[in-house]
Amino acid sequence: MTIVAKFEIRYSQYLDPEGKLVQSPPGFARDPKELIPLYRWMALMRAYDAKAIALQRTGQINTFASLLGHEAIQAAIGTAMDADDVLLMTYRENGIQLIRGVTLKELFVYWGGDERGSNFSGPRKDFPICVTIAAHVTHAVGAAYAMRLRGEKRVAVCVLGDGATSKGDFYEGINAAGVWKLPLVFVVANNQWAISVPRSAQSASETLAQKAVAAGFEGLQVDGNDVIAVRDAVDRALAKARSGAGPTLIEAITYRLSDHTTADDASRYRDPEEVKAAWKLDPVARLRAYLGACGVWDKAREEKLLRECGEEVQAAAQAFLDMPAPGAEQMFDHMYATLPAALAAQRAQALADREE
Repeated sequence: MTIVAKFEIRYSQYLDPEGKLVQSPPGFARDPKELIPLYRWMALMRAYDAKAIALQRTGQINTFASLLGHEAIQAAIGTAMDADDVLLMTYRENGIQLIRGVTLKELFVYWGGDERGSNFSGPRKDFPICVTIAAHVTHAVGAAYAMRLRGEKRVAVCVLGDGATSKGDFYEGINAAGVWKLPLVFVVANNQWAISVPRSAQSASETLAQKAVAAGFEGLQVDGNDVIAVRDAVDRALAKARSGAGPTLIEAITYRLSDHTTADDASRYRDPEEVKAAWKLDPVARLRAYLGACGVWDKAREEKLLRECGEEVQAAAQAFLDMPAPGAEQMFDHMYATLPAALAAQRAQALADREE
């Protein structure tokens, strides 16, 4: 018998759960002060998340998908990407959208069920939120293929959850990305749960990163609660893709600290002790501890930041609440560049009914 192939999956971590360095940091993190903007974004994400849940619980927005526990992954991706790159996301990546220019108000509008929230002011070529699991993987392949055809130094970044790696769209997408050596970075936010299905019941693969090996490109694993590790991996994957060396799959290990959405009750299927243990890996607390130990962060700065984030989020929420409600005719406004005659007549009737 002859061995015809071997592979290994490497794991990367710079900050341990207590916020202590376990190896020399990459260049961008050598000066701890350079990490403060990342921490500010993470704090804003958490303030936004708490406000969105409060709005949903009081009936002012619809079902909301919390990003609690994903702050390090999203801050790393958002700050690593170039403005001309293209983001393809699920419903949980609002933090990346914020960094890329989508406003807090627009996110509240989206979760309020208003299509105007998808007409965001961030990079106009970023794709809208994808609710259908893994469907955006094939969209990412199309976007990256177009970039390659045009000879552009741009990269498509596709963020998905662990559950999405069990879908056929995912396998078709990574296969095409590998065959065509596309400028594409896949980031799997492995938060251990696909709604109520645990990671152990989703796949027999020892890692999700190794699924890239079958598609012919590199897969690696990082501590998704360590913003330095995630940012370093994304930086290297983006540079690789931009140089024409093909795609990378990054499996970022984290934990979904919230319910799947506000329509879910995770206490029905998760052990509370498991969630309690996961909170000890909190990415926000980890980075805060590191900055504090380095002498670049303290209680006064923390209180000031939390106050500023709270005020910014509250102002955006109020601006959303003050918006006039959309009319029924809006359902026709985001379907076609030129509305077909039959639908144009229906839109006119909806508008007439509203004006009566």
